[in-house]
Amino acid sequence: MDHLGEWASVFVVAEYVVKIVAVGVVPENRRPTSSTSWLLLILFLPVVGVPLYLLIGSPYVRGRRAQIQAEVNQFLETGTDGVPSVPDGVTLPERLLGIVGLSRSLTQLPMVTGTNHGVEERYEASINRMTRLVEQATETVHVEIYIMARDPVTEGFYQALEDAVARGVKVRVLLDHLGSRKYPGFRRMLKSMTAAGIEWYLMMPFLPLQRRIRRIDLRNHRKLLIVDGRVAVMGSQNMIEATYGKARNRKIGRRWNDMTIELTGQIVTSLEAVFMVDWFTESGEIVDLHAYRDIDAVDLVQHLLPTVHEPHDPVGGAVNAVQLIPSGPGFRTEPNLRVFTSLIYRAERRLQIVSPYFVPDESLLAAITTAAQRGVAVELYVSEVADQFMVDRAQSSYYQALLDAGVTIYLYPRPEVLHSKCFLIDDEIAVLGSSNMDMRSFYLDYEISLLAYGGDIVEQVGAVIGTYASRSTVLDAAAWPKRSPFRRYTESVMRLTSALQ
Repeated sequence: MDHLGEWASVFVVAEYVVKIVAVGVVPENRRPTSSTSWLLLILFLPVVGVPLYLLIGSPYVRGRRAQIQAEVNQFLETGTDGVPSVPDGVTLPERLLGIVGLSRSLTQLPMVTGTNHGVEERYEASINRMTRLVEQATETVHVEIYIMARDPVTEGFYQALEDAVARGVKVRVLLDHLGSRKYPGFRRMLKSMTAAGIEWYLMMPFLPLQRRIRRIDLRNHRKLLIVDGRVAVMGSQNMIEATYGKARNRKIGRRWNDMTIELTGQIVTSLEAVFMVDWFTESGEIVDLHAYRDIDAVDLVQHLLPTVHEPHDPVGGAVNAVQLIPSGPGFRTEPNLRVFTSLIYRAERRLQIVSPYFVPDESLLAAITTAAQRGVAVELYVSEVADQFMVDRAQSSYYQALLDAGVTIYLYPRPEVLHSKCFLIDDEIAVLGSSNMDMRSFYLDYEISLLAYGGDIVEQVGAVIGTYASRSTVLDAAAWPKRSPFRRYTESVMRLTSALQ
């Protein structure tokens, strides 16, 4: 019994030491809500909280991946040294000029020109467009998509990749490991790509038996296609059929609704740069990219090819002033969150946000509610029921604060999933891409977003949002407070767990 008492005393002392250390360590360089959530878990359940914190407590990558990002940032800074922050001949409003400069300081990528070949909301048409572009490839095809599956809808795309290899095109494919592996035919798809001569790598692989272990909570969520360095497609859509391969989804009519955009011009080089970083991170091979324009520095910078982009026309119509905003745990500066928040604070008349997963941090929530309270017409578009229970409850925990501020919440009808990610500022500035308005996209996922001004992208994104509005119902501000106590409780619990990042 004496030994048992001694061990109990040691355990109590050790528990208090852990808690005291946690109070001083966990909040360092961390958001208050995240610190509070982690401390609650560690203080009340240290056996679970401490190992979990040590495993996934940091919002940043370390070691080799962090070093690669730092080295690439230096390369991009050198390669863009002669490129102005704003395209020649473009005059930005004062409220946007500073944000473009902010984004460049965070990511090294300038605002350039890009020609819009169409914002596409039709799911199968978007896949067919990407297939057509691959069929026209003569030199290279670069694919980087979070979820990839070979099914009856995507079969033509994979066949186009194989045919491209057969005619001498270099085809490189990146797909997220945990994002893709749960869908039917995953191993078969990889084997077929290998057999066809397609070079592929898994992003953020988790393969313990091969000693390739990555944090399972960090994912590469980007979606992009680049053909010959001349034309690109990016957006929110994965390479999988619209019901995500599940019989239950087909039975109940659940389809994912997405948005993609096809681009040519200098912006394609920005997308090439993102692919170059991610390919090198997984493969160790450096892929050359094309210069934004003909400049003397091309001969001085290794891995930078002469431009293939035509001299840009004045901004207007299909020609837009655009800036790519890459983000993720490789960046310690949270580019998407800082740029998004800055833009929202500068809204004057109207703000429209489309996000399937809306779980904002304090700064973003404050920006949105402040906009509404100072008279901006703020509209939030979300799915009536999110496809993930935890997300559904976490995001709906914010609805009351939004309603109190005067935000109009549009619910896209169940069982369909509104998966597009975009927002508009005053019908003048558009942002679209892979980034949700949630803490995963701001801190844990690798994302890309496109900031657009001065051409037809804003109009086309607005038209798509208009179709969402026509199909949606407005959340009843009077009825919402009457939801059940159990619903309120689950919202609070899921909101707390969402902050454990």
